[in-house]
Amino acid sequence: MRDFQTWLAGFRSAIAGYKYYTDFEKIYRNVDNIKVELNIMNSLIGSDKIEEEFIALYNRYPEILKCIPILLAKRESDILTVDRDGDHVWNFRKANYHIEEYTVFMRETGLFDLMQQKHITNLVDYVTGVETGLDSNARKNRGGHVMEDLVEGYLIKAGLERDKTYFKEMYIHEIEQKWGVDLSCISNEGGTEKRFDFVLKRPNMIYGIETNFYASGGSKLNETARSYKTIALETKDHPAFTFVWITDGQGWGSARNNLKETFDVLENLYNIVDLDEGVIVQKLI
Repeated sequence: MRDFQTWLAGFRSAIAGYKYYTDFEKIYRNVDNIKVELNIMNSLIGSDKIEEEFIALYNRYPEILKCIPILLAKRESDILTVDRDGDHVWNFRKANYHIEEYTVFMRETGLFDLMQQKHITNLVDYVTGVETGLDSNARKNRGGHVMEDLVEGYLIKAGLERDKTYFKEMYIHEIEQKWGVDLSCISNEGGTEKRFDFVLKRPNMIYGIETNFYASGGSKLNETARSYKTIALETKDHPAFTFVWITDGQGWGSARNNLKETFDVLENLYNIVDLDEGVIVQKLI
């Protein structure tokens, strides 16, 4: 009988490698996609007549429009603003207002001041910084991928082969079609579509595996624990399918009560220590 407190005490504070913090390769690709347009816009820096020159620049190089949203740290090509004249949806793929009206957008958002007053000296460098800041928001997603990669390493170490004895990112309907198993207990009779990070196929059992790592707390952890508790109960007596959850991270400290509720009903709930101790071979193979 496992002790929850002892198990929880083995959770790690981090699993991040060097590439976790900033994906510079992606940043450089994003900047390269608009580098020409940014260099054209560089001609506006320090201009005494920036509005007139912006209009003239657009008339000659209308493609400069597409690089404007990222100057405001926005990836979307459509930007909504509201003023006393009502709502405006500015399209930066293809102008939906006269270019003179776009000067209002540039003036009111502060972009003209940014360039005219030389608060920056090069838009390519500036956007590289913006992209670096935006990329930090992707760290939680990368953390999930890091955990997936870590778990996959243990699957391979256990002698399993991808697309032969284990499969990555499979939906319920794909599992049902591939092996003829009924998983309506999870899918609410086909009303919901669940995707498992890994599916492990053994002669007499299919294992649906979810993985995640939480370095910090938050409401999502409680939601995750409750959701996986539901799956654990729904599949508890299934003759051909077993739910497995592999999680870790000291973020669980703030959500330990919900995690314990799942721990109490889900036999196949493991952490990285369990992986190190060979749980895949001992319990799943």
